[in-house]
Amino acid sequence: MSFKRINLDDWYRKEYFEHYLNQQTTFSMTSEIDISILYNNIKKNDFKFYPTFIYMVTNVVNSNTAFRKSFDNEGYLGCWEKLHPSYTIFDDSSETFSSIWTEITDSFKQFHKEYEEDVNTYKGVGGLFPKSPVPNNTVPISMIPWSSFTAFNLNINNGGNFLFPIITAGKFIKKDDGIFLPVALQVHHAVCDGYHAGLFMNSLQSLSDHSHEWLSK
Repeated sequence: MSFKRINLDDWYRKEYFEHYLNQQTTFSMTSEIDISILYNNIKKNDFKFYPTFIYMVTNVVNSNTAFRKSFDNEGYLGCWEKLHPSYTIFDDSSETFSSIWTEITDSFKQFHKEYEEDVNTYKGVGGLFPKSPVPNNTVPISMIPWSSFTAFNLNINNGGNFLFPIITAGKFIKKDDGIFLPVALQVHHAVCDGYHAGLFMNSLQSLSDHSHEWLSK
């Protein structure tokens, strides 16, 4: 997958990038996504919720270049053409988890199938990254299905060079005749602003509301 380097001298965001990278400023935002329509459509089609959520998040990430920026192995800033989801699966016996990845596809049904194949292959194998090597263009996604939350923050101390968004969902709850999923988005302010975080949440909500348009593909 192609990685296009950014010429900082010509980049409109250079001032923001350098300022917030120097400050190592990250921020998180948590929203409740109304998944009432999505949940009913999933049940009608006998799909699983977690891979559906992973597919939605990955598509929102890939729809905006702000979420696809990172440093390459040589330390150059650039933008990936596409990111693939890296997601956690829980091991009941050890009460730990593994992080695996599945290549994103245009077809949801195909992705759902490949997700199930990967989970069946690596579930219970043990280790943090059993499916290796992990591509450089993966976005981290996880879910905490045992508890809902109103805020969530994940802190990474790596010199402030991790630029990809980090997405975490909690246990969905039923209220006001609807079903709501808490979703936390963590981003690096060097490449993302509140505007982009808002777009992320709005796009996720739109995919949920119009899930009948893509679940069958």
